[in-house]
Amino acid sequence: MDWFNKWLDTLYNTFIVSNRYMTLVEGLIKTIEITLGALLIGVVIGTFVAIVKVFCENNKKFKIFDVLCNIYLTVIRGTPVVVQLLIMFFIVFVSAEDGTWVATLTFGINSGAYVAETIRSGILAIDKGQMEAGRSLGFSQAKTMWFIILPQAFKNILPAIGNEMIALLKETSVAGYVAVIDLTKAGNQIKNTTYDQINPILLVAIIYLAMVLFMTKLLNILERRLRKSER
Repeated sequence: MDWFNKWLDTLYNTFIVSNRYMTLVEGLIKTIEITLGALLIGVVIGTFVAIVKVFCENNKKFKIFDVLCNIYLTVIRGTPVVVQLLIMFFIVFVSAEDGTWVATLTFGINSGAYVAETIRSGILAIDKGQMEAGRSLGFSQAKTMWFIILPQAFKNILPAIGNEMIALLKETSVAGYVAVIDLTKAGNQIKNTTYDQINPILLVAIIYLAMVLFMTKLLNILERRLRKSER
C-alpha cells in the first residue's frame, strides 16, 4: 500500500496545496462558457447561411450571395481551427486584451460552417409541399421558411446539433493558444508548477470524458423522446 499512499500524497501536493484545484474549476467554467457561446454563434450563422443557400438554388438573381456563402464554407472548412484562432487573435483582433471572446467568436464562425450544411440538409428533407402550403395560406416565402419549414427542420437535426456541441467542446482545448486559461491550459499550468507530468493531464482527460459521456446521455434521451413524439 506504500505506492497508494505515495500517490495520495502526490495528488494532495498537486491539486490541494495552494488550492490549485481551483485553477481547474475556473478553466472548466471557461471551457463551458466558450463552448455554449460558440454553439449559439454557430447556430445563428449556420441558419443564415443555410437559408441563403436554399433560397439561392432556384433564384439566379441572388447568385452572388450563394458564391459568398460557398467561399465562407470552403475557407472555414478547409483550414485548421487552430490557424483560424491564431489569425483572429494575432492579426484581426491584434489589440484584444482578453482572448476569451476572440476564441468564442472564432469557434462560433468555425462551427457555423458545419452547422450550415446540417441545417441545409434538414431544410431540404422537408417536403416541398410544406412551402406551397404556407404560400397558399398567405405567408411570404420568408415567413413560410421561418414559421413552418425551420421548426420541422430543427426537430430533425437536433441530435446532429448536439453532436456538433460535443465536437465543439473538444475543439476548445486549443483555446490556450490565445492566452485563454481553459481546462486544458489549466491542467498544463498545474503540470508545469508541480512538475507532476501525469496526474494533471489525466484528470483533464477524465473531466472531458465525463462531460462528453454526460452530453451523449442527454442526446440519447432527446432522440428517444423525438422518436416517441413522431409516433
